[in-house]
Amino acid sequence: MNFSVKKTTCRVLVVSLLALSFQTAQAGLIGADQAAAGSVSAERALVLGSLERAEVVAQLQAAGVDANAARERVRAMSEQEVQALAQDIQAAPAGGVSTWGVVAIILIAALVWYYAFRK
Repeated sequence: MNFSVKKTTCRVLVVSLLALSFQTAQAGLIGADQAAAGSVSAERALVLGSLERAEVVAQLQAAGVDANAARERVRAMSEQEVQALAQDIQAAPAGGVSTWGVVAIILIAALVWYYAFRK
């Protein structure tokens, strides 16, 4: 790369960083009751939102559970039950990768590295 291309690239990066760094934010105060109500309803919304997914509905039907009955059960749960279920949902692996999946990914990466850098 010649010097002028590097110089132009640096200038573009500096201008983009400066342009993107100026954002406005507004802060406001809320009461403790609003904060507590918001977090609880967010957890319940997370659990109910997961029941809307097609994969979850298919698994419920495979287990013989009606999706509407599951939604009603979630609405009838206590706050502690909803919090525990929401924590379980958030702690679950995103793609469902098991230990064998990790082993397969490492094996494939090792093979790609071996064949890419083999002389």
